[in-house]
Amino acid sequence: MTLTVAAAVLALEGLTALVWGVYVGYEIVIGKAEDVPSALALAGFCVAVGAGFGWVALAVLRALRWSRGPAVVAQIFLLPLAVNLIQAEQYGWGIPLVAAAAIALVTLLAPQSTQALMDE
Repeated sequence: MTLTVAAAVLALEGLTALVWGVYVGYEIVIGKAEDVPSALALAGFCVAVGAGFGWVALAVLRALRWSRGPAVVAQIFLLPLAVNLIQAEQYGWGIPLVAAAAIALVTLLAPQSTQALMDE
């Protein structure tokens, strides 16, 4: 159960990044992007991050041993980002991101997850 919850959270984070990348790409196409090279870089980065999160989420769901490391490291990187968003009064993004990262970390580091991922 813990791996399923962790995979769902990772997939949601990946989907959010993917949607954001597509949205930025859409803004480029319709001419709303103020700095096109930066917007292209951001769109590409978001799509790549979304795909990466999706890949890791699938690996966590399949209980592949290697998946826990990248999943935990990603959450550790997301926590300072979430805190910065909250400090910038972007509560609509920061609070859900803190919650998602915390849920993912707790479920990934739970004893049941450890047993499932480390079982031979």
